Amino acid sequence: MWRVLRRAVTAGGRRAPVPQGRWCRCRQPLASAAGRCRGQAWAESRTSATITMPEVNTDHLDEQQVQLLAEMCILIDENDNKVGADTKKNCHLNENIDKGLLHRAFSVFLFNTENKLLLQQRSSAKITFPDCFTNTCCSHPLSHPLELEENNAIGVRRAAQRRLKAELGIPMEQVTPEEISYLTRIHYKAKSDGIWGEHEIDYILFVQKDVMLNPDPNEIQSYCYVTQKELKQLLDKASKNEVKITPWFKLIAETFLFKWWDNLSNLNKFVDHEKIHRM
Repeated sequence: MWRVLRRAVTAGGRRAPVPQGRWCRCRQPLASAAGRCRGQAWAESRTSATITMPEVNTDHLDEQQVQLLAEMCILIDENDNKVGADTKKNCHLNENIDKGLLHRAFSVFLFNTENKLLLQQRSSAKITFPDCFTNTCCSHPLSHPLELEENNAIGVRRAAQRRLKAELGIPMEQVTPEEISYLTRIHYKAKSDGIWGEHEIDYILFVQKDVMLNPDPNEIQSYCYVTQKELKQLLDKASKNEVKITPWFKLIAETFLFKWWDNLSNLNKFVDHEKIHRM
């Protein structure tokens, strides 16, 4: 059953509607996590790609989410080689994406010991893909030495631990980088609206563990552990435009997710750190 948090309010005071029905039945507000890792952008000299960065008015957007646009993402080429760094804002503008700007990202799929997958619905305050249902946690490693380290994707896994705490309030000691399994990578591009979008090489990360949750309502509107059957029902609703799901989650769910889900105790046979799946 979906647990719905206090809905985030945009700068203009608007609240997006929460979809009704079986996917958002339970309205049990939760306190936001103490000591969140919001806005942990580290100071760094920016080494941007040679792209003209457009000016975009963000006055109408959520203040907390706008602050996060200053985080420094890792710029990469199509083979996932680091070529520089730039702000989250510049990495997510369609004008730059259309010129080839590409950054590193990750998607976490967290299962409990009952083999149920934790999904979230992104808050109305999110700048890209607000109100969309998606996998457990989706974000970016930052251009900082701890998250740039590439050996067995340890930097990306550290970033995933950080964001699981920031978004879902999962204590960092409950999910360590060593407990996060890196399976493979996908490369995709998608527009959120006329201004914002995504262009990422996305590291697919799996975790199976029972954890404590204390989500941040500025990040997450609702959340739920689902069975395979329940996820298929959600995907069916999305195909009928009854709910919205993020494009990366749709691609992963339709291509890989269920066979991985069937083999949670034997994921090693799906590990492929050489190939980048072009979606």
